[in-house]
Amino acid sequence: MTNYSYPPPARKSDVVDNYHGTDVPDPYRWLEDPDSDETHAWVQAHNEITFSYLHDLPAHAKLKERLTELWDYPRYSALMQRGGCYFSSKNDGLQNQAVLYMQAALDSEPVPVLDPNTLSEDGTAALTTQVYSHDGKYLAYGVSQAGSDWQEIRIRDVNASRDLTETVRWCKFTSIAWRHDNSGFFYNRLPEPGTVAEEDQHNFGKVFWHALGTDQAEDALIYERPDAKELNFNPSVAEDESYLVLHVWHGTDRRNRIYYRPLESDGDFVRLLDEHDARYEFLGNQGSLFFFHTDLEAPLGRIIAIDVKQSAPDDAAPREIVAQGQAAIHFVSIVNQQLVIGVLHHARHRLYVYTLEGDFVREIELPELGSIVELTGKPDHAEMFIAFQSFLAPTSIIRFDFNTGELSQLRAPQVPFDAATFESRQVFYQSKDGTRIPMFLVHKRGMQMDGENPTLLYGYGGFNISLTPMFNPSRLAFLEKGGVFAVANLRGGGEYGEEWHAAGTLERKQNVFDDFIAAGEWLSENAVTRPEKLAIMGGSNGGLLVAACMLQRPELFGAVVCAVPVIDMLRYHMFTLGRY
Repeated sequence: MTNYSYPPPARKSDVVDNYHGTDVPDPYRWLEDPDSDETHAWVQAHNEITFSYLHDLPAHAKLKERLTELWDYPRYSALMQRGGCYFSSKNDGLQNQAVLYMQAALDSEPVPVLDPNTLSEDGTAALTTQVYSHDGKYLAYGVSQAGSDWQEIRIRDVNASRDLTETVRWCKFTSIAWRHDNSGFFYNRLPEPGTVAEEDQHNFGKVFWHALGTDQAEDALIYERPDAKELNFNPSVAEDESYLVLHVWHGTDRRNRIYYRPLESDGDFVRLLDEHDARYEFLGNQGSLFFFHTDLEAPLGRIIAIDVKQSAPDDAAPREIVAQGQAAIHFVSIVNQQLVIGVLHHARHRLYVYTLEGDFVREIELPELGSIVELTGKPDHAEMFIAFQSFLAPTSIIRFDFNTGELSQLRAPQVPFDAATFESRQVFYQSKDGTRIPMFLVHKRGMQMDGENPTLLYGYGGFNISLTPMFNPSRLAFLEKGGVFAVANLRGGGEYGEEWHAAGTLERKQNVFDDFIAAGEWLSENAVTRPEKLAIMGGSNGGLLVAACMLQRPELFGAVVCAVPVIDMLRYHMFTLGRY
C-alpha cells in the first residue's frame, strides 16, 4: 500500500477571547470562514490524502458496489388525497431527489408533476416545502440552493405542468396555507436583506397574503410583532375555512403560542394561548371548538379542546378530550372526524383511534416493531395512508379504510437483502444514576456474543427528538459483514415525553453523556463487543454527544464518527441554526 503523508499542519493564529475574566485561545478561528481561499486549500489537502487512502483499500470497490445495490430500490412517500386525486413522490433508487407524481385513482398510472432533479444543472437546487392547494390544482413548492436554509417559493399549475411567473422570496422555515378557492395563500417570511441590521436578519418575522398571479411586492401584510422581534409565525387555515390560525414560536423552545382570527376578518388576532407555558399543536376544529395536542400539565401529552367563542380568552378553559396515558403521544391527526394518535411505546410506534369526544375506538395493529414516518389524511376522508419502516424493512405504504377497518399494503419495495437472517431486539440497561434506558440491537440471528463483534453505537439525545426504528441501506452492508448496530434512546430525546427531554437539557446535559457511556459499558459487559471493536457515531447534537464521550471515556471506544458536530459551545450560537 502507498505510504501516505499527513497534510500540512493548520496555521495557528493569536486570537484570544476573554470570557468573564478568562482568556480562551481560538487559534483556528480562520477556519470559520468556509469560503476563504485558505480554508478551501486546507480542506482540499485533507480530502486528497483521505480519499486516496480510502480508494486504495482492497475492500473499497466491493463495498461501493454492494452499497450501490442496496440503495437501488424504489422509495415512496405516503399518498395525499387532494380534489379526488392522489399525490405522492417516488425515487427510482439512485436519483438525487424524489419525483412528485399525481394519479387519478389508487389503481391509476402515476404521471409526473415535478422532477426536482431538473431544477439545476449541477444538482445543487433542492426541493423543500411542498403544499398542494385544496383541490390539487396548484402546488406551492420551495427551492433551496446549495444546501441553504433560505428558499424561494414557486407555484406550479399541476394540470398544465408549468410554473406561474411569480416567485416568493426571503423565506426560511416557511409555512404555506392556501385558500380553498385558489385565490392565493398565506405565508410567513423574514425581512428582505438590507432592510434590517445584519444581526436582525433572522428576526422580525411576518405573515403575508400572496394573491395568485401577482408580484410579491403587492403581497399584503397580515401580521407582525415588532415589539417582540424574535417571534416567528406559521399560518394555517382551518379545514372549514372559518379561521386563520398562527403557530407562534421562538427559536428551538418547545413552548409556543397560538393566535387566531376569523378568516374573513381584517381585525386584530386573538392571542388565545399566549402564556408561553407549554407546547400546543393546533389539530383542527369543529366550528368554534379548537382541538390541541399539548403537554400542558401532561409531560406525556394529552388532547384538549377550547371553545373560542367564550366571552374572553381567559374564559376559554380547556376541556380534556384524551387524558395523558402511560406512553408519550408522538403525533396526532384528525382523519374521518376521529383522532388518530401515534404513541411511543418504548421508542416504537403504536397507533390508536379515538372519537372527537375522547372515546376509544380501536388500535390499528402495525406490521412489526417499527416506526410511522408519515401519516396523511383529512377530517373528511374515510381513508388514511401510513408510511411505515423498521430496521430491516424499507418504507412500505399502507392504506387504512375507516369504513371496513382493513389495513392493506399498497407499496412494498424489495431490497436485495435477506432480512430473515437478521433480527432486531430491544434491551434495557441502567445509566449512572440508575435510570432505565432502552437500546435497540440489530444483528445476524444466532450471533455469538463473545466480545468479538464489530459494533456501531448510535445516539442523539436532544431537542425532544426520538430515535425510533429506521431503515438505512448503508447499515445493511455492515450487518452482512458481522456487525452489530445499536441505538441508545438517551435522555434529551422525546421517547418518554417532556420530563425525559428536560432531563437531558441545560445543567442536566451530563445525563445524556452518562446514558451513552453506560450503553457502551453494557455492550462490553454483556460480551456483545469490546472497546477496541466499539465505534460510536452521532451527528449535529449527536456530534456533541460522541465528542464529549470520547473526551470523558477515551478507553471505552475504539473509533468515533463525529459528524457535523455542535462542539464550539462558546460560539455555536453565532452560526446557521445555532442562533435559534
